[in-house]
Amino acid sequence: MSRLLRASAIMAAGTLVSRLTGFLRTAILASAIGVTILGDAYNVAYTIPFVLFDLLIGGVLSSVIVPAILRHHKEDADGGRAYEQRLLTAAVVGLTLVAVVAVLLSRPLVVLYADDLAPRGLDTAVTLAQLILPQIAFFGVGAVAGAILNTRDRFGAPMWAPVLNNIVVIGVGVAYLLRDGTHDVDTVTRSDLLLLGLGTTAGIVAQAIVLIAALHAAGFRFRPRFDIWRAGLGELTRLAVWTLAFVAINQVGFVVTTRLATGAGSLAAADGVDGRGLTPYSYAFQLFQLPYGIIAVSVITAMLPRLSVFVRDGEFDSARAEFASAVRMVSSVIVPAGLLLMVLGPSVTVLIFGRGAVSTEQAIYIGHVLQVFGVALVPFSIFQLLLRVFYSFGDTRTPALIAGFNVLVNAAIGITLYFTLPPEMVVMGLAGAFTVTYVAGSALTWLLASRRIGGLGGRLVASGLSRMYLAAIPAALVALLVLWGSVRLAEITAITSAVVLAVGGGLGGAVYLFVAHRLRIDEVGSIIGMVTRRVGR
Repeated sequence: MSRLLRASAIMAAGTLVSRLTGFLRTAILASAIGVTILGDAYNVAYTIPFVLFDLLIGGVLSSVIVPAILRHHKEDADGGRAYEQRLLTAAVVGLTLVAVVAVLLSRPLVVLYADDLAPRGLDTAVTLAQLILPQIAFFGVGAVAGAILNTRDRFGAPMWAPVLNNIVVIGVGVAYLLRDGTHDVDTVTRSDLLLLGLGTTAGIVAQAIVLIAALHAAGFRFRPRFDIWRAGLGELTRLAVWTLAFVAINQVGFVVTTRLATGAGSLAAADGVDGRGLTPYSYAFQLFQLPYGIIAVSVITAMLPRLSVFVRDGEFDSARAEFASAVRMVSSVIVPAGLLLMVLGPSVTVLIFGRGAVSTEQAIYIGHVLQVFGVALVPFSIFQLLLRVFYSFGDTRTPALIAGFNVLVNAAIGITLYFTLPPEMVVMGLAGAFTVTYVAGSALTWLLASRRIGGLGGRLVASGLSRMYLAAIPAALVALLVLWGSVRLAEITAITSAVVLAVGGGLGGAVYLFVAHRLRIDEVGSIIGMVTRRVGR
């Protein structure tokens, strides 16, 4: 466990700062452009480059490209240097072409995700997409540079570079506020959109520059190699076909959710209720991802190489122990975080979003969506860990088939709720559909993964989880009591929300740590101590 903690702590520290600056970025943008139609248009345009990147390369980085680079490090006479240069050249050329084509097809891309937006909102989303889509090239090249850094055990820059991206966009949001930019889609100007679009792209450019500079500092010297066919792209494609299918299937689900959320927001706005569309869903999901991104992603990144070695060598007992250790480590933070989100969600969102163009009522609604997402935090995190069992076997087919099951369940529930719930409640329903999907998906995935590896230490994991919930439930009750007292004494504002979070969250956290210590949940003290030491350096 100590090795896993050491390997993941530096990533957790970088991710923590990245996520916190990301929330500051989101809060400032929300204050500037609001959570209504303009906010939805921006979020649609902002999301498309990430979707295209995932479809083209993002999903295969860890499962295919990183192992391929490591193999060439070992097998090639030059230590894989030429292979890396060809790979980076292919990324520069290919993703630049993709960015150009995406800009030319910006309108159909936006229509795919948000054809239910009001006409002015749709036009605004298209304009923003044209300004933001060029970042695909920079984002992709930076990601490949980050993958090469990871193969050299340089984890810091890939985890810290997004902080600069966030700082740049925070500056854009502040500039928008200072120039009194509008949050009304009907009055937004071309110069407003230029600032938002080009500023967002500038953040990704800065992030890519940092990663390329870090790669240079690590000793890598880039020389364009246009004999790209020697990079084994055909081999990579064959290996990645099921990973690409996994990403594509998930994106189908994302398209369905986005269309339902934007449609519900437009219907609710027509009924006189603003701020019930895609933007509340996106902001709540971003907050939901904070504990997962800080802890689970770091542990997963550190776990997979070791798990793969155990599976390769047939040491299944060690593989099971590694997996069970990772689940307990992640759950020691995820379990209390999920329960506290269910209690304190509105306090979090009022504090972060309840100002500027976002009303307190709209911020509270984002908090209600976040509360529903909180239920999904544990099953979602365990599901992601379970997928790495299949990846350690080189099996990308089973995760793709499981993704198909998840998308069908999520889409069926989401579409049903879209036509049965009032429009202003649909986004909360979509968060509920996400929760049910990952409860069912994690149960199915556990069954399949357990059969593959001959058991996953279920009793050990269940014992650890039960003790964590025993420690977390009193913590959540303490936070709920503080929230109840606050609501009875004062109206909900950013100040009272800050007090609730400080007192309720602080006392709840202290109760959890105390009970966890009494129940001898060793993972709690270990992971907090390691991350604290790394942050302090």
